[in-house]
Amino acid sequence: MNPRIYIKIGIGLFNILLFASCGQQYKAESTVKDFIEENMETANQISGRDFADLGKTRHLNDSLIGAMRQNGAQGFKKNITYPAIPQGDLYYLRMRYISGSDTLQNTFYLNEELTEVVAFK
Repeated sequence: MNPRIYIKIGIGLFNILLFASCGQQYKAESTVKDFIEENMETANQISGRDFADLGKTRHLNDSLIGAMRQNGAQGFKKNITYPAIPQGDLYYLRMRYISGSDTLQNTFYLNEELTEVVAFK
């Protein structure tokens, strides 16, 4: 078989994986933005949102998620309604932003479908 065929197949598979990961990043950012709009006390006063790359973790257990839910973070509403704690891996997304004259950062943990924020810190 012609070596060029292998190169073309390899490039095609790489592009498919690249676009799939970009789609996940976009979906996670959108979910976090919606969560912020709904649950941040001054969502309309923040600027300079900068997201890190989407990551995956399995190092969170129910008690850590419970603690994050109870503690919340500065600038967010209390008694936020969360979905049930999913089993298995979670995705995380860090967001850096400007609030007033402060640069702040939060980490958001999302379910595998990237449709709900499970906890944040």
